[in-house]
Amino acid sequence: MTKANQYDDPNFNYVDYWNGRDYENAAEELALNMLLGTSTFDRAADVGGGFGRLAKLLRSYAKDVTIVEPSKQQRDRGKKFIGDLKNVTFKDGQGDKLPFKDGELNLITMIRVMHHLPDPKPTFKELHRVLTADGTLVLEVANSLHFKSRIKAALKLKRVPKDPVERRSEANLQRESIAFVNHHPKVVNDQLEAAGFAVEKILSVSNLRSPGLKKVLPEKAMIRIERVLQPALAKFYFGPSVFFKVRKK
Repeated sequence: MTKANQYDDPNFNYVDYWNGRDYENAAEELALNMLLGTSTFDRAADVGGGFGRLAKLLRSYAKDVTIVEPSKQQRDRGKKFIGDLKNVTFKDGQGDKLPFKDGELNLITMIRVMHHLPDPKPTFKELHRVLTADGTLVLEVANSLHFKSRIKAALKLKRVPKDPVERRSEANLQRESIAFVNHHPKVVNDQLEAAGFAVEKILSVSNLRSPGLKKVLPEKAMIRIERVLQPALAKFYFGPSVFFKVRKK
């Protein structure tokens, strides 16, 4: 197991990364709210949760929330970010080795983590282990089958590959050891089923992710449109992100 502590780089501030990405953040929060609805949980964990960006939202669904994050820098910044938000804690850990007992969690979210996992099967096995018998997992996947990707492939008379698609530039491949991939959502669906999960619902997320649209549409308008598009476009895997809601079988 490789320690996924790339966000300990002192030259990179993941909190600052979200400046100017209000639409993306709101779209992901919208997806979580649509998938979780009126459900409530005793114990939740956000795996790879960074500085606790989603902690406040998750706290509205769960009595106790743990942010699992391998980067000490992220955890330290997160403690400042969440302030006095009650019953939210940070723990060192990552998806393929979680700091929980078997069946300890009712809800797990894993958002913006899959793009670092070319082979997510060990992580899926671990997520299955720590969930209760009827536990819920909400998983975000960087989508290789999104609309723009399909257009590019069609222009080359090719199909989008089912294997993970590397997104790093040639320069970054030489400089960075951590993977950055997009996944085929149909393959992920099969992997989840094989790991012992039943897929209940899928949403297409961040469907309007475009610098041009951000310049002409107010964020609130984009999110109103996004609310309609997330379920409507799910079966087409249209957006750059796909959210899966699954239950442990």
